[in-house]
Order: sequence, then C-alpha cells, then structure tokens
Amino acid sequence: MPHDQSHHDHDHHHDHHHGPGHAHAPTNFGRAFLIGIGLNTAFIVAEVVAGLLGNSVALLADAGHNLSDVLGLVVAWVASVLVRRAPTARFTYGLRGSSILAALFNAVLLLVAVGAIALEAIQRLGQPAPVAGLTVMVIAALGILVNGATAMLFASGRKGDLNIRGAYLHMAADAAVSAGVVVAGLVIMLTGWSWLDPVASLAISAVIIWGTWSLLRDSLNMSLAAVPPGIDPLAVHRFVEGQAGVLGVHDIHIWPMSTTETALTAHLVMASHPGDAFLHQLCDGLNAQFGIGHSTIQIETNAAACSLAAEGAV
Repeated sequence: MPHDQSHHDHDHHHDHHHGPGHAHAPTNFGRAFLIGIGLNTAFIVAEVVAGLLGNSVALLADAGHNLSDVLGLVVAWVASVLVRRAPTARFTYGLRGSSILAALFNAVLLLVAVGAIALEAIQRLGQPAPVAGLTVMVIAALGILVNGATAMLFASGRKGDLNIRGAYLHMAADAAVSAGVVVAGLVIMLTGWSWLDPVASLAISAVIIWGTWSLLRDSLNMSLAAVPPGIDPLAVHRFVEGQAGVLGVHDIHIWPMSTTETALTAHLVMASHPGDAFLHQLCDGLNAQFGIGHSTIQIETNAAACSLAAEGAV
C-alpha cells in the first residue's frame, strides 16, 4: 500500500532470541510436567489420608498447597504449549499472552487456598487437638523427596527459560517447607505441644503468601501491558535516543508479549531515513542490551506531522 515515506517508514523486526534450552522446552519438559504432576497428585492423596487419620491440620494445609501446585503445573504446561501456537489473522501474536494469564491464575488460586488454610488453622489454635507427630514427620519427609525430585526434573532448564525456572524454584521451596513440617512433628513428639501444628500451618501460609505476592503483582502488571520488571524504560529511551543520527524519540512503548518475550514500538525523528542496516542494528542492540526481541521502529523526518508526538510517559 503506498504511503508517505518521509513521515512513516516502518521496519518490522521479528527476531526472537531465547536463552539456552528454551527452543527444546516442549520436548524436554512436557514429560517433566507429566511426571511432576503424577508424583504430586499421589503425594496429595497420601497427605489427605494421613492428615485425617493423624488429625493434622498442617498436613491438610500442605495438601491444599500441593493441590494448588498441581493445578499450577497443569496451567503452566498448557500455557507452555499455547505460547508456541502460530499467529492467526485474529490472534496476530499467537497465544503468547496465555503464559501471563496462567501466572495470574496461579497467583489468585494460591492466595484463595491460603485463606482457607489460615482460617482453619486459626480455629484450631483455640481448640488444639492431639496430633500424631510421627505420622506428620513421615509424610512430610516423603514430601521432601517428592518435591525435591520434581524440582530436579526442571533443574536443567532453569537458566534458559523463566517459566521452567519458576517451576523449579517453587518445587524447591516446597521441599524446604516440608522440612519445616518435619521439625514441627519432631517437636510435637518430644513435647506434646499440639498447638504447634496449627502454628506450623500458619507459618506455611505465610511462606506461600510471601512467595505468591510478587507473582500476583508481576502477573497483574503484565496483564495490563506494564514494562516488565527487569527492564528500565528510561534506560531504553536513552539507548534509542543515543543512536547516531537520532534527533528525538516519542511514542515509545514496551510491553510483555508473554512471560518470556518483550516487544517495543517507537517513533524516531531523524534528518533522513538511515536505511535498513541502522534499523536491524538498533533492534539487535535492544535485544542484546535489554532482552527486547520484538521491536518495531518508525522513522519520521518531521515530528510535527506526527499526532502521537506528545504522547508517551518517557
């Protein structure tokens, strides 16, 4: 379609760079998700049975948490498949944003589960019941093995894919929480302090809230197209404005396409069109410096002619 080249030249640079292992995530980690979900589901059943037989709200609390983990793994697995769907005429970015929705879903799910756990624990504090400390210790020790083994399934990809790293850290943290339950069970056996069981479940709830709050904040910000937390928008603006021949930058936007991919659009004011080599070099620089792998640059030789020149936060 013809257009005024002096005012609106576009370069669409769709070069996506990923860390090591990302391109192989569907084949390497689909099986890991399946095994992890299976292990944790079996462990949940064991925890519920032991928690009911042993009268342990801490075990039931951890079972509820692990149920959230299983649902989270399922949602993350589905999202990891959907983000690789090809773009369509309707979904021009494909379904990359599904990973953001998955993170938001998991954060809300965890907080709802924690609310139920904390309420039950507070009620138990007023009327502590006898607890089978040995049962608590055995099941929690099993939890260390299950969560630790699940974490190791994702260990090889934790440096190359943020979603895989999140799964790894979550499982590793759960193993640590199970270790805390083992300690609580030992103290109950030695002292008979049954009140320590609901206290332990409240402590577990606090750990979950602490770890989930940042997930909720970041996923909510991402769903609102905020600049990803690891990127300084002012630094990006200075980088673009500092390129040779650039007289001004306006209408610059940075937003997450998914939990691992970032896009940028910007209008650059220049005396004349610099050529494709400049545009490709700038896009490569944005990817190398800030991890922005999908940049669209518009060159303008007359900023006054652009109706968007006055817009933008930076």
